Parts: sequence; structure tokens; C-alpha cells
Amino acid sequence: MKNCLLIVLLIIGAIVNLHAQEDSWTGVSVDLRHGRLKVSENGRYLTHKDGTPFFYLGDTAWELFHRLNEQEVEKYLENRRAKGFTVIQAVILAELDGLNTPNAYGETPLKDIQEVIPNEAYFKWVDKVIRMAEAKGLYIGLLPTWGDKVDKQWGVGPEIFTPAYAQAYGAWLGKRYKRFKNIIWINGGDRWGGDGNYPVWDALGKGIRSADKNHLTTFHPMGENTSAQWFHNNTWLDFNMAQTGHCRQTYEIYEQILVKDYNRIPVKPCIDGEPRYENHPVCWNPDSLGWFDDADVRQALYWSLFSGAFGHTYGCHDIWQMLAPGREPVGMARGNWETSLDLPGAFDLIHARRLMERFDWESRTPDNDLIVSENSSADHKITALRGKGFAFVYFPNGEKATLKLTGVSKKNDLWMEWLNPRTGERKAAEKIVRMGEHKITPPTTGRGNDWVLIFHE
Repeated sequence: MKNCLLIVLLIIGAIVNLHAQEDSWTGVSVDLRHGRLKVSENGRYLTHKDGTPFFYLGDTAWELFHRLNEQEVEKYLENRRAKGFTVIQAVILAELDGLNTPNAYGETPLKDIQEVIPNEAYFKWVDKVIRMAEAKGLYIGLLPTWGDKVDKQWGVGPEIFTPAYAQAYGAWLGKRYKRFKNIIWINGGDRWGGDGNYPVWDALGKGIRSADKNHLTTFHPMGENTSAQWFHNNTWLDFNMAQTGHCRQTYEIYEQILVKDYNRIPVKPCIDGEPRYENHPVCWNPDSLGWFDDADVRQALYWSLFSGAFGHTYGCHDIWQMLAPGREPVGMARGNWETSLDLPGAFDLIHARRLMERFDWESRTPDNDLIVSENSSADHKITALRGKGFAFVYFPNGEKATLKLTGVSKKNDLWMEWLNPRTGERKAAEKIVRMGEHKITPPTTGRGNDWVLIFHE
């Protein structure tokens, strides 16, 4: 009897392990041998030097350099590689008293705060973390400073940057990191880009670009704003980054920010660099509004991608601050960063990456005209993305809809299959007649029962 039980347990373990392997990313996350990143010829997405498209799947690990030691960094990076992340967003001059509270090795980033003189020992640690990420095929979305060092507001500060100091610091960083393979510069840091802040942020962007022409640069704004409001035409800004923030749960915020960014002239790639975080109190009001969960993560992900974003950034409230026993929680955070690495929403992102990398990049465009039934509800907004020979339709709560597929393909018929964005499972494809309208009923309905419908030749 004991032997039979042991055999059963071994079989179950093997099945679970096989499922985990199927859901995990194999090998390096991005093959850096494809060359440095650049903006695609049509201005809609990023590509490597050899023309290979790049899918930006980010995580906000703002306190990575500041709060973790080498073993913890390795654990974090390996977890994110296995989940298919491609970019880790982290800050050199960190938010949580990053100038005065030392890192895990007793070093602070500046020898002289007033003169903004870098501490070589701290930057050698930053170098090491970037190299660790490189070995796993992960880019670092590198923020020179958090915004409180420019505009204190709710942060710790102190404010240390003038335009002159910002430009000099940017040039120093650009010179130091221009030879690294896996960097994307992210100017800003959760702050307003205009008014009195504009000269400092612009000087920092110009300083980086003056010394480093090998890496792309964007700007991370404060909540419910976009870099395009202030810097769309600045030569150092290669793509626009929005922050839809931690309050809104409807599609309106994407119409107000991301859709506008997609339609700006001149065309630049756009992305949501900080959406609703998993395990974050909704609008900092958990008693009345609850907490963001994996359903929120997936809605933000697909609403963003099917509205024209070239990638997406995930975030977890416990992870950005690397919350651990003995550390004061920020913003009512309630989980340990190490256990929160495996929250449900973090597992769901890889399915979107595989979907987006499976089809043509150059031809894709948002196309909600595919949905001909009533689709005005911001809570239940069905969104569609169309490309050469394919179309994706996202049903955020399993809503019914009527679709018209004219223009998707020149062929007489298409294959249709359902993608379960919670598991990555694809239901067997069936062939449909392309012409005419089609009434669609997703497999299940209700909150948390979102589905992606795929049409392809």
C-alpha cells in the first residue's frame, strides 16, 4: 500500500513539475546577440539591431539596488526570468531615503549630496546587478534618480538637482554605461515633468544622450499622466511611457492616456510603465474598494496591449519596495517580497508575451471597429488588435459580442481559437467563414473570467 501511495505521489509530482516547466521561460529571457535596441521603422515598437522585434515585459523593482543583497538579487532575477519578464525597472538614487540609508553593503550612492558626487563603491554594486541581469537576458530599465530628488512633494528627498547638476550627472552616467548591452534609460521617477521641473528633467535627458547614443530613453511620469505631455518632441525621448496608476479600474484611463499617445504625431512607441499593482489597495482605500488582484493585472495588460502599446509593465506593491520583516510598509503594503514573487498575476504575463511574439509586428493596429455590438461600457470594454492575417479580441469579463471580421484576411475563412489568459491554454481551433457578422459567447463569464479570442489564417 505504501509503495502504491509513493508511486501515485511521484506521478502527481511529475505532472505538476511538467506543468511548471511548460509555464516557465526556457533559457535567457532575451537573446542579446540580436544587438542593441532601436525604434522600428514604423515607429510603433522596439526592435533589435538585426530587426528582431522586442517585447517589453517589465517589472517595477524600484528598490532593487538599494535594499537587496547579491543572493536576494539572484533569487529575484531568476524568478522574473522564469516568468518571461524582459525588463526590470530599478532606481539608482532610490525613493526610500536612498541618499542617506545605505544599501545591503553599507554604501550610499553619493560621496557628497550637495555636489552630487558619485560613490564608486555603490556604483560598482549597480554595475554588478546589471551584469547579473545581462547573464539572464534581462534588460534593466535604469532610472538615474527617483523624483523626490528633483521635486520632494510626498518623498524623503532632499532635492539636490539643478539643471547643471542634472546634466553633469546624466553625462557621467551615460559615459559609464554606454558599453553595457542591457540598459534602457528611464528619466523621471513618478513626478510632474513640466513647470519648474522641466529644466531639470530635460537637462538630465540631454546629459545622458550627450554621452550615450547606444541606448533608448523614456520618461516615467506621476500617476495618470504620460511623458508625451512635456517631452514628446524632445530628441532624447525615444518612446512614451504613461502611468495609469493605482486608482482607476475602467478603460477610461487608457482612452485618456494610452490611446492619445498612440495617435500622436510624430509617431512614437508607447507603453504603460506603471499600472495598478497586484496586492495594492485600490486608490489606497482597501476598506471600501478592496485590493487589486490578478484579474486587475490581466485587464491592465490586455487593455494596454490591444490599445497599441508595444509592451507592458507589471507591478506588485510588496516587490517594488522589497518589503521584508523589520521594514516599514509603504502605502499599506501587506506582503513579503519573496513570497509575493509568486502571486497569481505574475504567472499570467508570460501567456501574453507568447501571444504577441507569435504574430507579425509591423502590421498590427488597434481596431475596435471589429466589435459591432454595443461596446460603450468602460467597465466591460472589449478591445481588439488586428494585423496581417490575424486579429485578437479581449473580453475582460467574458462578455457576449458580435464581431465583423472584414479586412482581417483576404482568404475566405479563418481559424478561431480561445486563449485562457489565466493558464495559457488554447482551446482547439475551429474554422469559420470570414465574411459577415459572428455572435461570440466566451466559454465562461463574470469577473475574473476574461478571455482572448484569436483569429488567424
